[in-house]
Amino acid sequence: MSVETSADPHGEAELVASLLPEGGRVLDAGCGTGRVALRLAELGHPVVGVDADLSLLRVAADRNPRIPFWLSDLAELDIPQGIIGAGFDVVVLAGNAIPLLAPGTLDEVMCTLRGVLKPQGLVVAGLGLDAQHLPEGIPSVSLEDYDDACSGADLELVERYATWDRQPFDGGDYAVSVHRRPPARPTPVSRLRSLLHR
Repeated sequence: MSVETSADPHGEAELVASLLPEGGRVLDAGCGTGRVALRLAELGHPVVGVDADLSLLRVAADRNPRIPFWLSDLAELDIPQGIIGAGFDVVVLAGNAIPLLAPGTLDEVMCTLRGVLKPQGLVVAGLGLDAQHLPEGIPSVSLEDYDDACSGADLELVERYATWDRQPFDGGDYAVSVHRRPPARPTPVSRLRSLLHR
């Protein structure tokens, strides 16, 4: 269950699509029944869905058998390397995927997701910050804790909104955060090669 924070039922997918390069790949992490993944596919973007709930994945796969949906915990992301390929341009965590993570796994999940991002790829996550914006009985995750987990995974905050349709964030009870994986740092060997080829 998630709480809609935009009048547009496809707001999550529309925001993600606006951040993608042409042909950019998306990992829908915690995809549930595939609502966001299906919309991204309709918009022409290659997308892979992952969730730890088999019953939800069956619904997603029935809705569009052409989208690869995988059963996996996000902390492990047990997906074949051929599916991960060269990485993803965006990882999206919609529908309160963050508060629904197994307790104590946030840091590990963010490190795992960062590992499947292309250099300068983005993690886009919606986060209910109070009981009104969360499924019943699910504890909230603070923005400070989320940002700390992202920082520990070497992900930099670049934007934060109050809704998926980019309303400015003013410290309210819902946040959409965009973090970026920094560009690949040149290795000593690549620096030497660039000097030799000048």
